[in-house]
Amino acid sequence: MAFQKEPPFQHGQSAKTAVLYCNLGTPKEPTAPALRQYLAQFLGDSRVVEIPKPIWWLILHGIILRVRPSKSAAKYASIWTEEGSPLRVWTDKQAQGLAAEFKARGHDVLVKYAMTYGQPSIESQIEALRLEGATRILLLPAYPQYSGTTTAPVFDAVYRWGLQTRNLPEFRFINHYHDHEGYINALATRIQKHWHDNGRSEKLVMSFHGVPERTLQLGDPYHCECYKTGRLLAEKLALSKDQYQVTFQSRFGKAKWLEPYTEPTLVALAQAGTQSVDVVCPGFTGDCLETLEEISMEGREAFMHAGGQSFNYIPCLNDEPAWIEAMTTICEQHLQGWPTTEDAAAQHSAALKSVRPIALSMGAKD
Repeated sequence: MAFQKEPPFQHGQSAKTAVLYCNLGTPKEPTAPALRQYLAQFLGDSRVVEIPKPIWWLILHGIILRVRPSKSAAKYASIWTEEGSPLRVWTDKQAQGLAAEFKARGHDVLVKYAMTYGQPSIESQIEALRLEGATRILLLPAYPQYSGTTTAPVFDAVYRWGLQTRNLPEFRFINHYHDHEGYINALATRIQKHWHDNGRSEKLVMSFHGVPERTLQLGDPYHCECYKTGRLLAEKLALSKDQYQVTFQSRFGKAKWLEPYTEPTLVALAQAGTQSVDVVCPGFTGDCLETLEEISMEGREAFMHAGGQSFNYIPCLNDEPAWIEAMTTICEQHLQGWPTTEDAAAQHSAALKSVRPIALSMGAKD
């Protein structure tokens, strides 16, 4: 195996700590060619679609990538901003907010963001951090609830990069934070602000991204973690069981996915006489195609067409200050024991220098 060229190694160099904030990804532009490239990478991952590769390759390249890119491009175009893809914009702002909050708390921590699919890739951002001297890297996925379809591919990308690397940095991985107090408080703050400014609807629908039901049967904890988030958030908001509902969106293909499905639930609520709903997407930390187009546009149309009178989409956490603070706290808890200030890094380096001769002499005696 040929290893890639390493950054120059300097004995005794100060240990640098970094956080890499990882999101799913986005096409570089809302066009069919860009969507075809993005979807080929995304849907080509066996973590995302668990169908035998030879069969799925024929379906993906023979049907899906011939039809879906143009349809998806039109949807992306409807939510694209002057700054670019909302998902990339919010991920970038969250990473900047995290870096600023680290600095405000007295930490010297490098922060970058990366995408599992598309650019900037996880592999390229790890390399960039190493060139800046990072020797310890904490991976923070943008997914509060763990799933083998989203969180695990982040780890896969790190492992693939590691197979080509001689001098590996230390890594730590955050699996989930679906029940973290700061995350729940940030969600509650976002919803309460919306209610203060716009009033409160009859029902709060918490829509999470769906996954095939089969993943639950095979041991994926995602379903249970979504429901725990929903319960904790409802408790924080002092909602009774009949005042909120957890649903799952973004079904793809003919297989059975986690239920209840979001859009049919919205239709059923309207038909049963519910005149107003608030919809929030707790599993998405930043607004994207699935929240802005699928929920705020398509979900709204379905509810109103079925007889509803008022549909209110509550934005994701995005750069909500309470969320930036929670992100930082979550990272702090996982960074314990690693030097995160210049003084601590220098002391750590000095300690290693003083220990090294002793270790060598002990080895010589053996």
